Amino acid sequence: MTDTQIKDILAHSDHTLLAVDAIWADIKQIADDGMKYDTASICIPASFVKDAKDYIDKEQADRAEADRLKVCTVIGFPNGYDTTAAKCFMANDAVDNGASEVDMVINIGWAKDGKYDDILDEINQVKAHCKGRLLKVIIETCKLTDEEIIKMCDVVSKSDAEYIKTSTGFAGGGATFEHVALMAEHVYNDTLVKASGGISSLEDAAKFMELGASRLGTSKVVGAVKKLAGNN
Repeated sequence: MTDTQIKDILAHSDHTLLAVDAIWADIKQIADDGMKYDTASICIPASFVKDAKDYIDKEQADRAEADRLKVCTVIGFPNGYDTTAAKCFMANDAVDNGASEVDMVINIGWAKDGKYDDILDEINQVKAHCKGRLLKVIIETCKLTDEEIIKMCDVVSKSDAEYIKTSTGFAGGGATFEHVALMAEHVYNDTLVKASGGISSLEDAAKFMELGASRLGTSKVVGAVKKLAGNN
């Protein structure tokens, strides 16, 4: 794999750390890696967003705001069954603390019950509370049938969100090539696909992008790049 290909993968990666026992030193390392390797964003717990944003702004003070490393966080995570009001509060709080991107989990039970109008309404309410920031909608593909995944592609494509995302990585399964290809085939209205969960190699990352993913959520791609460079 060429350096150009590796840089392209990194530029489309949300460098992720969502472990429940993460401490500031871990988050700082994720931010340092994100800045060094020019990832699309770092995706971290909401409680660390403000400190991470302040740290990045200090470290990249010589860059314009738009050119600095983006901070992404998750809401309604990982189970998705918070109330819509709670998710809206979380989104509002996240962007007020400096998040540029918000990844929300749908109410999976609603999807199983066919309550697609309620899911659409919730997505749009959360998007309004993102105050213009990017919204990615996690549908937890490992819990859905192909038919339900296709229906969720329709719902998210009709919504105001920018992305549909495969997985939290906390539900027993992550992104698969088959699901990403299915999602890429069925989204419309310029809706983009994020593959997330279990992406552990540069080769898999490249395959997901080839299949139609515009973003990758991964905790391991930067580590793979470090290993290639002999910097473990």
